[in-house]
Amino acid sequence: MLQEKSGLRHVNVGELIQQHKCYEGHDSTLDTHILDEEKLLDLMETIFQECAEENTGIVADYHSCELFPERWFDLVLVLRANTDVLFDRLTERGYNEKKRSENLEAEIMQVVLDEARESYALEIVQEVPSNTVEELESNAERCQVWVEQWVANNS
Repeated sequence: MLQEKSGLRHVNVGELIQQHKCYEGHDSTLDTHILDEEKLLDLMETIFQECAEENTGIVADYHSCELFPERWFDLVLVLRANTDVLFDRLTERGYNEKKRSENLEAEIMQVVLDEARESYALEIVQEVPSNTVEELESNAERCQVWVEQWVANNS
């Protein structure tokens, strides 16, 4: 949604991991791949360099952020959802009970938000609600304003 309004390049990191096999094995308990961080970061570094050469910004979409270098981002959005909404989303995705429980616990304990605040300058970390389509649209509009302001300030 944001990349459509802003002209930024969307990088779905989860899809990138799958497409380029950036994993070292499989965790059968959580039914997920074990991430090869070095391979992913090398791949993403290439993408960031290409976009810099094209003078194009990036929206990197992933469920975690602490493994990425701070220099890559001017804004970190941590999407938050109520646990009932999150439970339904995870169930729709086919997550098993263990994986669903771990994700819900992480949301309750605000793990991603805390990791973002520990990994990046506090002024670039923004917590935004992500429960409804209206909230998603509002977030995209806020980000568009931010992108326009960033471009105006850095031209």
